[in-house]
Amino acid sequence: MSRHPSYGKTAKSGKKKNVLKRFERVKLMKEKEQWKDRVSMFHLPKTKVPS
Repeated sequence: MSRHPSYGKTAKSGKKKNVLKRFERVKLMKEKEQWKDRVSMFHLPKTKVPS
């Protein structure tokens, strides 16, 4: 059985990612000193993907 052509296309084609995973958003917020230790991991503010 073969996969649909659209499955896994972004990793192979090298398209720019427009959504960060939760751990990437926390890391970015820590770098910008916007992260507080006792804040919930849920409902994080949206962050722009670094260029």
